[in-house]
Formats: sequence, structure tokens, C-alpha cells
Amino acid sequence: MKNWRNNWYYFGGILFVGLAYYIGIFGNDLVVPQKIMILSFMGLLAHQFEEYAIPGGFPPMWNIVFNGEKEAPDRFPLNKQSSFFVNVVGAYSFYIIAICFPQWYWYGITISVFGFTQFIIHGIMFPIKWKSFYNPGLATVITIFVPIGIYYLWFIHSYCQVQPWEWWVGVFSTPVVALLIIQLPIIVFKSKTSPFPFTQEEMKKFNVQDKLSRLSKKA
Repeated sequence: MKNWRNNWYYFGGILFVGLAYYIGIFGNDLVVPQKIMILSFMGLLAHQFEEYAIPGGFPPMWNIVFNGEKEAPDRFPLNKQSSFFVNVVGAYSFYIIAICFPQWYWYGITISVFGFTQFIIHGIMFPIKWKSFYNPGLATVITIFVPIGIYYLWFIHSYCQVQPWEWWVGVFSTPVVALLIIQLPIIVFKSKTSPFPFTQEEMKKFNVQDKLSRLSKKA
């Protein structure tokens, strides 16, 4: 468990490669919505890898830049435990269910809208606070989440019998999903004395703290 908690985003990179082989070999046996959901899951894995591995730097971006934490930025409000539950327990389950039940179009709509909301975080909110457009996670949002989400919505609208209620449920269930998957684990596990801090290596990625120091001096 400890090894998985400490290296889940690297394991996710391996899973990404495995899924690429799977969809390349067995993709013709899948219905299109299911194939799109697998690609969405792969997008999630790539997004997480960008946030935590290369270039990394999401933990200080979230704790320091977004939440303004100064006392315990390596573990509050986000720490290794809550990060694991958000990204693996919650997010993996969320996407795998969509793959297993491709006929649940409302669920696929939720997946797509959830991906769009990532642009609000990475493309608008972070840049405003960061004073710079790029931040770890933005590239995969723009190149994967947004185009795949648009294609999924177009495909089911054009070729699937989606009921009006499914569109409404899909869109309006997104805040509930965000609350359960993202906010709840952070709230449950947040503590300034958490025994699950991010490592110094993780906190130094993307040079977040150095860039903040330079920004504060300019101000």
C-alpha cells in the first residue's frame, strides 16, 4: 500500500501503456462509446502523470498557489493520502464504471463535462493566481480532455438514442461527482500534522516555490 501510495502516478503511466496496447489490438471489438471512455481514462492517466511526474508540481500548485498555505505546504490541505484517494480510489473507479457500462450515456456525459471543468481549474483559475498560463496538467486538458469530450458528446448525439433526461442528469451530476471524488477525500484527510507529506522532490518539481518567490519580489 505504501509503495502504491507513493508511486501511483508512475503505475498509472504503466497502465496507460497497457491500455494503449489493449485498444490497439482489441479496439475493433468494442462499441464506440466504450472505446471513447477507454481513451478518456487514458487521458486521465496522462493528466495525472503531467501533474505529478513530468513536469510535476501539482502539490505545491494546489497547496501554495491555489490555497495560499504557508505553514505546512507539503501536507495541507492536500497530502499523499488524500491525493491517492482522489486520483486512484475515486477517479479510477469513476472512469472504469464508464468503461464497463457504455450504454449509460448520462454517465459518459458526466465524464465529458468533468473533463471540461478541468479547463476552468487549469486554464483559468490557476493562471490567474500563477500569473502564467501554463501549469502542470493544462497540456493534457487542452489536447485530450476537451477534444475527446467534444467528440463523445457529438457521437452520442448523432448516433445514439440519448434521452433528454440523460443530458440533464449528466451535466448536473458533475458537481456531485467533483464533491465526492475531489473535495471529500481532501476534507477527510486534511491535517497540518498529517503523517503523509509530499516529498521534497515532489514539492520542488516545476520550481513552484522559486517562481513564487520571484513574483513576490517583483510585487
